[in-house]
Amino acid sequence: MSGGRVYLLDANIFIDAYKKYYAFDIVLSFWEKIKQQAEAGRIISIDRVKDEIDRYHEEDELKILVNQVFGRWFVSTDNEEVIESYREIINWAYHQSQITDAAKNEFASVADSWLIACAKTYNCALVSWERHRPEKKSRIPMPNVCLAFHIPYIGNTFDWLRELRVKI
Repeated sequence: MSGGRVYLLDANIFIDAYKKYYAFDIVLSFWEKIKQQAEAGRIISIDRVKDEIDRYHEEDELKILVNQVFGRWFVSTDNEEVIESYREIINWAYHQSQITDAAKNEFASVADSWLIACAKTYNCALVSWERHRPEKKSRIPMPNVCLAFHIPYIGNTFDWLRELRVKI
């Protein structure tokens, strides 16, 4: 990874930007800036996020962009260090007595736990639209886990762009 902070992106950063406020036909410059930041080693995501986008987006522009332009910046979670971090995170989750068993099982099976494991392993800041909700029992929000593991977390695209000093 490059010098300076590296940002690890959740699927909702790509999906919300594409569907809501940075559509390709309106703000193509956003996607060009993101590509530049990826090329500079400042942003990555994980294979499981790419899989999630591939699964839920037929042959739309986002899927094409993710596969043809950003494909090489989706790092593999099949790595001993990442798997060890994943084990630590899942162990922590299963020891949270206030969380339902269903929420723990879901957390273990989705990309969220792997994103946190990668952020921990590679010392990245995790970027997602999820909110810190300590009272949540039926789901494990990523910011809650990031806080427990002292992983930097940015809760929206706009704060992340400001931190990167990206102008569109």
